[in-house]
Amino acid sequence: MTMHGFADRPDPGGSGNYIKFDGALAHIENAFNLAAAFSILALMLLAVAQVLGRLLLNIPIPGFIDITEQAMAIFAFAGVAYCQRVGGHIRMEIVLGQLSGRALWICELVGVLLVTFVVGLLVYGSWFHFERAWTFGDSTMDIGLETWPSKLIVPVALSLLFLRLLLQAYGYARLVANPEATPVGVPVIHDAAEAAKHEIEEAFGDEAAEGDRK
Repeated sequence: MTMHGFADRPDPGGSGNYIKFDGALAHIENAFNLAAAFSILALMLLAVAQVLGRLLLNIPIPGFIDITEQAMAIFAFAGVAYCQRVGGHIRMEIVLGQLSGRALWICELVGVLLVTFVVGLLVYGSWFHFERAWTFGDSTMDIGLETWPSKLIVPVALSLLFLRLLLQAYGYARLVANPEATPVGVPVIHDAAEAAKHEIEEAFGDEAAEGDRK
């Protein structure tokens, strides 16, 4: 069984600016992912209030559907760059799992470059959707919420993903040039035990991993 983990430990032979940019970008991705998590929690609480309001007082929350529709953009897009960073996305590894060394890194680089191109097109298109909503004052059907904030979230979140993909493309290109280098800032294929260890480090910090080793 193979699972995705990520490599982000400083490499003595790596570029200092590359590692610093990776760390700075990770902080922004964490903040976006936290916003996505809070939006899900807020919607769950709002749904509970909606159900209880209808059952007990027969008073539904005005614009519940409108609010839900607009909030969906946050939890659907805000966490995508974080997911890409930690290798949390789902993909087929029938071929990649059999490769190693420079051949693996070349395939990873080609895949990331293709995704970067597609995401770039999505950023371009989603920005125009936002621009139209801003220009024409688009609003929801029920309580007339402005739609431009939720439409702005999409190109902003995808731009963050675009930066992460560019960083990973550089990381893979670095490994293509030197397959013996330590992977930095790129997802790598791990078995279940290694993936679990990285998840513990991500959730609780390096102290937990250090204590586990002791």
